[in-house]
Amino acid sequence: MAKITYIEHDGTEHTVDVPTGMTVMEGARDNNIPGIDADCGGACACSTCHAYIAPDWVEKLPKMEAMEEDMLDFAYAPDPARSRLTCQIKVSDDLDGLVVNLPEKQI
Repeated sequence: MAKITYIEHDGTEHTVDVPTGMTVMEGARDNNIPGIDADCGGACACSTCHAYIAPDWVEKLPKMEAMEEDMLDFAYAPDPARSRLTCQIKVSDDLDGLVVNLPEKQI
């Protein structure tokens, strides 16, 4: 289990426990956190679970696969250094304390 903090665009913070094996997107969805739509349900087919990873966490996450990188082209205001699709980030104990910032909107 990992504590993950989701920060809405307006600064509202939500810190929740997300079970190991789930994705960061599922943690947001299951805890009713606004700002992650997850229209495709986690299939890496829409980019509506886009988030900005806190700078001190970027290098701690697994590298993104080509499909995720391609889908980020469709995200709202992607940041090449910090943007990720949260459906592609599996939760492990190593992610305890992860902070993600949510964009102003999802496309």
